[in-house]
Amino acid sequence: MSAKSANFAFTAALLVLTARCPLPAFADGPLTNTPAKSKFPCDPAAAQYTAYHISTPIKVDGLLDEPCWKAAPRSPRFVDIITGQPAMHETRAALLWDDKNLYVAYWVEEPNVAATYTKHNSPIYNNNDVEIFIAGRDTYYEFEINALNTVYEAFFIWQDAYESGGYSQVPEFKRSNPAVKKFNGVGFTAHPRGPRLGSWAWRFPGLQTAVHVDGTLNDKTDKDRGWTVELAFPWEGMKWLAKADDRALPPKDGDVWRIDLSRFNQYKAPPPAKDSGGWFWSPHGVWDSHIPECFPYIHFSTNDVASLPPAAK
Repeated sequence: MSAKSANFAFTAALLVLTARCPLPAFADGPLTNTPAKSKFPCDPAAAQYTAYHISTPIKVDGLLDEPCWKAAPRSPRFVDIITGQPAMHETRAALLWDDKNLYVAYWVEEPNVAATYTKHNSPIYNNNDVEIFIAGRDTYYEFEINALNTVYEAFFIWQDAYESGGYSQVPEFKRSNPAVKKFNGVGFTAHPRGPRLGSWAWRFPGLQTAVHVDGTLNDKTDKDRGWTVELAFPWEGMKWLAKADDRALPPKDGDVWRIDLSRFNQYKAPPPAKDSGGWFWSPHGVWDSHIPECFPYIHFSTNDVASLPPAAK
């Protein structure tokens, strides 16, 4: 297919998706043929993905050997967060769901799998890690995990909704809690919505995590193939993400969430590559993970992933 034909096909598919699944309220305006200049550093169209339903619960063991993961559509290869250029090693992700959980999988190519942090909420971003951000209208949740299955998590609330949304009454979100701090982004500090509060006291209820290393962890004398990550986020634990717009938990057929998936490394490809060390499903244009308007659009389908024709997998 020529580049011109590919662009036309992509645009047509995007318009169909948008017509079937209206964009969430916090998106940066509707998509048009001649969109106004975005207030954000990324492409406002972002990435589109369909998460399919499953009928049999997944055993969260990190192996990703269930038939449903083999059938699930995988993301494109992750690209640099700033430039959008292909990353040095391959990273892909997939999402599935049932009435109890959102399931997330990562396939991470890594010649030398390494990790050091073992305590919850240690700064594992100083290791190599993979991350997921799940956005509500007035909030978003940050999750990180390293190859030792150590988790870092935080919950963010836009300050303009903090009082009116009832968040100020929750002990884990109270300003008096020492683990609650003001936050204004990382690289994009002039967000149109203003500042936010971050809570490092909140824990995702019922979260399940597992990692499998295909190689030898923390051994530089051999070459590894990489590692895989398997996660289960219970829908019941997302009530503070869903509260502002009363979105359904679990989702209804056709519901759309903004969910970002990424990978950070403590190494970079050598020049002339412009490798920031942050590799994403959908690039942000700046060094900042905390821009919900740049997250991929995840469309939830009640169709069972096992029923997909081979061409759709």
